[in-house]
Amino acid sequence: MRIRILGSGAGGGFPQWNCNCANCRAVRAGEPGFSPRTQSSLAATANGRDWVLLNASPDLREQIAQNPVLAPSGDDPVRASPIKAVVVTNGDVDHVTGLLTLREAQPFTVYGSSRVLEVLSQNRIFNVLAPACVAREVLPIDTPVALKGAGADLGLSVEAFPVLGKIALWLEDALKANFGSAEGDTLGLKITETASGKAFYYIPGCAGVDEALAQRLSGAALVFFDGTLWHENEMIEQGLLGKTGTRMGHINMSGSDGSIAAFAPLGVARKIYVHINNSNPVLNAFSRERREAEASGWEIGEDGMEVLL
Repeated sequence: MRIRILGSGAGGGFPQWNCNCANCRAVRAGEPGFSPRTQSSLAATANGRDWVLLNASPDLREQIAQNPVLAPSGDDPVRASPIKAVVVTNGDVDHVTGLLTLREAQPFTVYGSSRVLEVLSQNRIFNVLAPACVAREVLPIDTPVALKGAGADLGLSVEAFPVLGKIALWLEDALKANFGSAEGDTLGLKITETASGKAFYYIPGCAGVDEALAQRLSGAALVFFDGTLWHENEMIEQGLLGKTGTRMGHINMSGSDGSIAAFAPLGVARKIYVHINNSNPVLNAFSRERREAEASGWEIGEDGMEVLL
């Protein structure tokens, strides 16, 4: 199984179009230690030919151009795509907007929770993905589902499970508890190669590692995990946004309740941060925070990074 990081950045990417923070200035200037990042998405394949996207970012067209394995090959008919399915983990703009890039009457299957698929069905702009061409399949919780699309069996299964999180920003209701969040608004995914049984986890948005998630991930071979912020108040301190990591629904990397500490006893063989916000100091390859994360056994995801499992 091949897994490729299409986009390792959080919403807005890196540099963000309107951000002039120290990190964004540095990457625009081409300073050593800083690499541009598109917005959050992975792709996986069991056979090297048929691919599933895990989230569809606003940068998807650019990501396809940067990854020729996702483009039609020389032997394909006039209209074709190796992208056979898309699995969305939540309704965030940076995870569903790329679906609109996949219009043009190309058959594939969209998988998501009933909550998220209902949001898509209520927003008429997503009707450009005509139901007669693009199937929509509800992911049951804690039940493996064989991934299929455009008549192809991808040789992969997906198991969705709820993780601590928050409803998408654009769907928040300030009058409801946790802004109206409910089970299905934030999912983690276990992707398994059918033939070998090899599996990895993809959790790009997560507000905390509770006991259920810790037990699920214990001893895992590979986990891609939410790396949005280094610490709780970094966006406030940098004058970027008046929100903490907790308010945004994301666990921080550092601190006693952060992901570095939470993963330390779990025995995960390989752990890679994705969905990294432009404010995060680990984006500087020479920073103290990067050294601390790497010393704890974490890798900082990069666009184009590929993992064989």
